[in-house]
Amino acid sequence: MEININCDLGEKSKFHSIENDPKLLNIVNSANIACGYHAGDEQTMEMVIQISKKNGVSMGAHPSFNDPENFGRKRMNLNSLEIKKLIFEQYEILQKIAQKHNENVTHIKPHGALNNMACEDLELATTLAEAIKDINKDIIYLVPTGSQMEIAAKKNNMKIACEIFADRNYEDDGNLISRKKPNALITDPDIAKKHVLYMVKNQSINCLSGKQIPCEIDSVCIHGDNESSLVTAGSIKDNLVNSGLILKPLNKMKKFN
Repeated sequence: MEININCDLGEKSKFHSIENDPKLLNIVNSANIACGYHAGDEQTMEMVIQISKKNGVSMGAHPSFNDPENFGRKRMNLNSLEIKKLIFEQYEILQKIAQKHNENVTHIKPHGALNNMACEDLELATTLAEAIKDINKDIIYLVPTGSQMEIAAKKNNMKIACEIFADRNYEDDGNLISRKKPNALITDPDIAKKHVLYMVKNQSINCLSGKQIPCEIDSVCIHGDNESSLVTAGSIKDNLVNSGLILKPLNKMKKFN
């Protein structure tokens, strides 16, 4: 069975250091690269792309609300044209830099509040799906499994990779527990690796309450902005490989070829 590990990278900001990014790029298979609207800049994009190319890591755009003051985590109400403009602009920024290195952006994964809102709102999810399909019908759309984003993407016949989060706990409705709550994050690498393997093997979300929700899982997201990210990433990778799973970049998975 194939599985992918993805990570949000290049998120240089007052909230987050990128010092672990080069080490994370030795562990993960796909990089979701900040495009400057919530974090990052041209220099960090360049760095992540160069190391990703060297390591055989597939590259994706990680577009967000244009809100660096809140790291893209504040909810904003924009119309569909404004949303599509955000996606087009951020993809173009990253794709331009990737092409300088004879590479391409092969997937897109929305960030922060934009992603959380679209998980719950089919209309917003549809706007995002249409925007991404307009960019390139063959681009892989990385979405949280069981979300409205997955539903909208399937309605638009897109190439969809469904992800779970290694370091986050889930509510009974399948959505992530809010970061405002004390039990939102999983910071113990040992708990995280067991959490991930159980979900991948069973193809189900493991809710904090113990409830299981059947779902599709193609990818595991490890956030790069937690103190334990590096240890967690390595532990999860080793546990998946030792359990017989085959790790692949998104664009190399059989599902998309």
